[in-house]
Amino acid sequence: MLENISGSSIKEQFKSNDKLRLITYAVGGVVVLVVGYFLYSIFIGGPANEKSKAAYFEGLNYAEKDSTDAAIDQLKPVVKKYDGKIGGEVAQFIYARQLMAKGQFSKALDELEGVKVKHKTVSVMAIGLQGDCKSEMKKYEEAATLYLKAADANEDEFTTPTYLFKAAACSEKLKENEEALAIYKRIQDNYPDFATQKSIKKYIARATK
Repeated sequence: MLENISGSSIKEQFKSNDKLRLITYAVGGVVVLVVGYFLYSIFIGGPANEKSKAAYFEGLNYAEKDSTDAAIDQLKPVVKKYDGKIGGEVAQFIYARQLMAKGQFSKALDELEGVKVKHKTVSVMAIGLQGDCKSEMKKYEEAATLYLKAADANEDEFTTPTYLFKAAACSEKLKENEEALAIYKRIQDNYPDFATQKSIKKYIARATK
């Protein structure tokens, strides 16, 4: 679920602490923080599309308060009206996440596929959420492909191993243990902090059986 946290608090935390920002991306379930950072970056980035930027604020506020139905009602027309503009793309990202919260994964997937943003980490998150939708729909092969795409799209120490881990889990669901093992070993070799946190040796042992 989205955390109930103020926009100003979000901006200050993300502005001052890059590591906190990346850790937050990796955890999942706190997408509003990602949106918060994106809001900060686009406000600093330039004055274009001002009307579209302001249009999704009410929907974001509902999302922050876990008022999912109200957020959907507010965001849906914004997505349609400002498609292709900065605010419209942000609204579409938030709207898709709200659809996921309602269990409407097919609809959410359609929206996420249409999100076009320049911010690399938000773009990665949009791909990763598509993987989450596919996984919830039990389309594990497609989910694994999307997770690997997200992992490789903008390599870092937090989002990359998170999506690799999800890809490996999908491979296990498909009984593709060799594929899962290769991914777990990639995590172990290249992302030792994440590997320790997740006790990756346990998953390597399981995939080896």
